[in-house]
Amino acid sequence: MRRKVVAGNWKMNMNLSGTIELISAIKNELNKSDSKTEVIVCPPFTSLETAVTVLKGTSIKVGAQNMHYESDGAFTGEISADMLKSVGCEYVILGHSERRTIFGETDDIINMKVKKALSSGLKPIFCVGETLEERESNLTEKVVESQVKNGLSGISEHELSDLIIAYEPVWAIGTGKTASPEQAQEVHKFIRNLISKLYSDNLSENLVIQYGGSVKPDNAVELFSQPDIDGGLIGGASLKTDSFVSIVNS
Repeated sequence: MRRKVVAGNWKMNMNLSGTIELISAIKNELNKSDSKTEVIVCPPFTSLETAVTVLKGTSIKVGAQNMHYESDGAFTGEISADMLKSVGCEYVILGHSERRTIFGETDDIINMKVKKALSSGLKPIFCVGETLEERESNLTEKVVESQVKNGLSGISEHELSDLIIAYEPVWAIGTGKTASPEQAQEVHKFIRNLISKLYSDNLSENLVIQYGGSVKPDNAVELFSQPDIDGGLIGGASLKTDSFVSIVNS
């Protein structure tokens, strides 16, 4: 049986004191829970080392929200995989729709980042998803297939055992709109079948595919009960202890 994974993407929120307060509260609440869900928190770069320190001795993992595909060099303002590893990161979000749309990251750039993360021992949370215009034009499967194929190009099946795919319909991020459980399941199943064709049935059956698109406590149970949805990549709801813990417990 595939594991369930809930990751909180804090985006550009929380200073150092806010990080300590939120993570401490999440840790304390989850200590009261018997949930077997794997939990990941992804604060801003400035809070990563602090997050790792606060969570030491717990099962909660820490991830970053982005990284560069080069090991080092004259890339002002960028962060390398080795820098993330050095502070205790285990995961990194790559290909998020905000990186694609706001910062112009292409499939080729994301592919280089995924390769670098895997070769450096980081576990990527690789994001794919369509815009509202693409969905309304019935291009969802075409767009998602292209993103998956291009993003994973040149990566072996063995390497992908440490990768998570997050399906995040762009039209449902930060808008309050959510794909229905049936809509989300349909795309998750499509992705799983695609992985089977590109790699193997074994990888497909064991690959964790999260849903990311306005997951909240009141819709998490129904979303997570779908057969191909293995948890969530949570945005705004991960910034509040009660809502994030409730989603984990779902």
